[in-house]
Amino acid sequence: MTEIPRGTLEQQTFYEAVGGEQTFRRLVHRFYEGVAQDPLLKPMYPEEDLGPAEERLTLFLMQYWGGPRTYSDNRGHPRLRMRHAPFQVNQAAHDAWLRHMRDAVDEIGLQPDHERQLWDYLVYAAASMVNTAG
Repeated sequence: MTEIPRGTLEQQTFYEAVGGEQTFRRLVHRFYEGVAQDPLLKPMYPEEDLGPAEERLTLFLMQYWGGPRTYSDNRGHPRLRMRHAPFQVNQAAHDAWLRHMRDAVDEIGLQPDHERQLWDYLVYAAASMVNTAG
């Protein structure tokens, strides 16, 4: 057992609080199960196998929420808008992405405060990727 010096607080990251890597892998895997069947989203993924995209999103979310920095170590700064610029992301794609992510979030069964925090971020992230009207 590690002794915590008097006067300090042990901080737990969101990543740790929700179950770490296993939770994020479950979330993203469930999300991509939906994407694989979606006629609007699936064509946006150049690889026939969604595995590489699944791994990238998993590593990104783990890092964003306080987990290992593997994403940046392997790919550099996330630059999410730049990485998504080649794809036409309209309101319909935004809505489809959030629909599959909502299913995934619901399935992993987070505590309400964690679920709300994660969902608020995902809604923000989805809105920031829209780059095409219509």
